[in-house]
Amino acid sequence: MRRMPVEFLTDDEAVAYGRYAGAPLRADLDRVFFLDEEDRALIERRRGEHMKLGFALQLVTVRWLGTFLDDPLDVPVTVLDFVAEQLGVADPSQVKKYTERTKTRFDHQWEIRQVREWREFTDAEDEFREWVAARSWTSGDGPKAIFTDGVGWLRERKVLLPGVTTLARLVAKVRDDTTRRLWGVLEGLLSTGQRYVLEQLLEVPPGSRTSDLDAGARVRRRVAADRRSSRRLIRSRRSWGWAWPRWARRARCRRAGWASWPGTG
Repeated sequence: MRRMPVEFLTDDEAVAYGRYAGAPLRADLDRVFFLDEEDRALIERRRGEHMKLGFALQLVTVRWLGTFLDDPLDVPVTVLDFVAEQLGVADPSQVKKYTERTKTRFDHQWEIRQVREWREFTDAEDEFREWVAARSWTSGDGPKAIFTDGVGWLRERKVLLPGVTTLARLVAKVRDDTTRRLWGVLEGLLSTGQRYVLEQLLEVPPGSRTSDLDAGARVRRRVAADRRSSRRLIRSRRSWGWAWPRWARRARCRRAGWASWPGTG
């Protein structure tokens, strides 16, 4: 079985998946972490400030990340303070007591999923596959871009994130399959003559290490590099000398509204 590539994620990106990547901006706090009346009604069912605060942290965390944390208190201080202030909790540090009973956080997660209608990934996997396929077919984006936007797609639809490996491999496989299908469609549009020309471009001539197509690509890259170097050279001129090309002097005169090049009468 061919192994699907997931190397598009760095180790740091994989570790940061489904976790807080620093403190949210103030605008994000106001938009996502604000507790409305429905949130407060749900939170007020808890007894004790530490229970209310812990429950509220899980409520806003899944809204922000699309998943629950193994440690529900592993949140930035700004998030803890923002939520505590809304609940009128003077001492946010007492939330430490929230994790004394392990079953509590799991019970609260189950309740939040039910009340806020969060779905498991397996229930939305087919929809996600269709989205990835459509995105791959129409955009040509790389797997990392699709993966990143896919996380947002799942969160917006209240789908709990799966493991990072599960999601990365799915994106890689669907994108790979879609790309191959696109190649098949494009190949079907070619005439016999066009196929012959392309095959000739891909052949490696005797005594050469590359095909004509590879050689042409290198030439185009060199030409593009030379053009960029020429533009940088022109921009770096610090004098009005005649070292400037004639076309560059004319263009400069037109932009500046000069009748002639300075010093030429």
